[in-house]
Amino acid sequence: MATIHNEIENWLAADLHGELSESEQSALHAHLVDCAACRKAHHETKTMNKILEETLAHEKPDPAFERRMLAGFRNRIPERTGVSKVLANLMRLRATQITAVAAVLLGLVQIGRMLTGENAAPLPSRENYTSEGFVAQPPQAGATGADQSTSLAKSDELTRGRSQDLALNEPPPPAAPASRSELDKEAAARPMGLAAAKVAAATPQNLARAEQAEAKPGETPAPAQANRKLIRNAAVQLEIVSFDDAVQKITALANEERGYVATTSSEKQANGKLRGTVVVKVLPENLDRFLQKVRGLGELKNQTLGTEDVTKAYLDTDARLKNAHVIEQRLVDMLKTKTGKVSDLLQVEKELGRVREDIEKMQGELKYWDSQVQFATVTVSLAEKEMEEPAAFLIKERSQLALYAPDVEKIYNDIKALASQKVQVTNAQLNRDYSGRVSATMSMLIAPEESDAVITRVKSLGRVENFQTQTERIAQGGSGMSENAKTKRDKVELNITISREEQEQAFQQTSLRIRTSSVDERAKDLRAVAEKQGGRVRSSTFSRDPNGRELANVWLRVPMKNYPTLMQSLDSLGKVENVTVQRQDRTGTQIDEANAPADISIQVYSQGNIVSHESGLLATLRRTLAQSAGAIMWSLRMIGVAIAFLAPWVIAIVGVIWITQRVVRAKR
Repeated sequence: MATIHNEIENWLAADLHGELSESEQSALHAHLVDCAACRKAHHETKTMNKILEETLAHEKPDPAFERRMLAGFRNRIPERTGVSKVLANLMRLRATQITAVAAVLLGLVQIGRMLTGENAAPLPSRENYTSEGFVAQPPQAGATGADQSTSLAKSDELTRGRSQDLALNEPPPPAAPASRSELDKEAAARPMGLAAAKVAAATPQNLARAEQAEAKPGETPAPAQANRKLIRNAAVQLEIVSFDDAVQKITALANEERGYVATTSSEKQANGKLRGTVVVKVLPENLDRFLQKVRGLGELKNQTLGTEDVTKAYLDTDARLKNAHVIEQRLVDMLKTKTGKVSDLLQVEKELGRVREDIEKMQGELKYWDSQVQFATVTVSLAEKEMEEPAAFLIKERSQLALYAPDVEKIYNDIKALASQKVQVTNAQLNRDYSGRVSATMSMLIAPEESDAVITRVKSLGRVENFQTQTERIAQGGSGMSENAKTKRDKVELNITISREEQEQAFQQTSLRIRTSSVDERAKDLRAVAEKQGGRVRSSTFSRDPNGRELANVWLRVPMKNYPTLMQSLDSLGKVENVTVQRQDRTGTQIDEANAPADISIQVYSQGNIVSHESGLLATLRRTLAQSAGAIMWSLRMIGVAIAFLAPWVIAIVGVIWITQRVVRAKR
């Protein structure tokens, strides 16, 4: 057995180049510790390697060194000459290599056929048929009887050749091994069998099939369609002339396509038009043809066609149903044996009931799917033309009336008294606030034939401040216009607001001043003029100041029709000054301007002609003396304040001066 000591040079070289494993390095180092000779050799090897690395580190071979080395190797290889050289060069070609591999494979195939005794040859191609003259030519119109007989003779000959070939190609029975002589005979007969196979394969039927296969090389027989569960549904929206006629035609079309009408529903609109739905069941294979016929019954608005594949759900349910039947039978068998506790039997019966319930549900689902798959469902929505045409128009009138009257409660009761069968008071409310103002609101429904008379009667009960009427034309049973639609008036809705005249806003406001010598008398004359012109005094005030000047304020309200006459009458009462007029026009409302109120604010005043006790000579003298005395006293107070402020400073300054003088004198 080789040891480290015996192969120390190899171990040292491997260690020097780092080719030892950790275990080998440990073993080498342990040996070097024990063996002095090996340790010396290790030291010499390391020293020599270091010297070589330092010496040859910068030495490099010349560029021609590699070429010389390769040339030396080539010179050592003997050159081939003659046929061997040609064959060697030929084998280096890729085409030669591929050909050689193909030849080897073909040889292996032939050897395999010989070993297995295979005699049948593959079906010849169309080129072989053509080269051997077996391609069947189509009959020509001008063929003679001799040509036809020749063709028949060839056909018989081919048939006989095929039968002989089939007889020759029968394999020997496996139980009787063939002898050497029989194998030789079989080998001699094999070429004849191949020729006969070619002749037999060249029948007219095979030739026709070959031509058909060449004419359609891409066609492959379609696989049989799986038995799938498909539910087909369709929805059609049509606009037709007559709903009843369309339903009859749809029923006839359903019968033609081996279907039936499941349900029919219709609804009559307010304008007399019919709208409805017809649900038809037809065979799935006739669905497309049925839809095409239905679309011809009217104007197509929308069509939807859908298919739902329930094959997976159907098969899953069917499998679960079979399993449920098995479980049911097992539970029944357990009950028949009647073994075990009573509680166990009760539990089995309970489980059996649940299983049978599941079976019934699954059977119902399968029946439902079968019915849906058997027939396609078509929902036909029908609507007669001009469905939105209105049947009639209803005229609705709404009126707003605002009245002003001096007695609101009386007018309120008078309007309520108008209620009758044709006049209905729907709302009546009388309001009185904390300041004593009274107002009322009322709502009435009036028959069309009585509306004008009732509204005129209500207007006469007070002064009309505003009256508005709104008319609305409402189409019944549709929208749009219609020439044949009837027009009918609905009850008139009247909303009334009653207020006192004081609460009415003035249509025009005027303010002025009248200067006169006798204010009291002119104020009385002003009231008389206002009453004469149909107005009234809303409020008035009278005052007299200490200087003897009198002042009276009078607020009047008169109708606008009497306003000009009243203004002319004011000139006779005194000098009219500072006249201002403000008018508020109201748009969108009907106002009786002639009877509309106008407010006039009049200020009557006079110049003072009485001297008061506070404006005489003595009063003036007293005020002057009092003011003088007050001024003197104020001056004295200010002087005292100044003295009190300056006295300490004056005393201090005088003291400083006196002390200074005393000091100066003492130094002298």
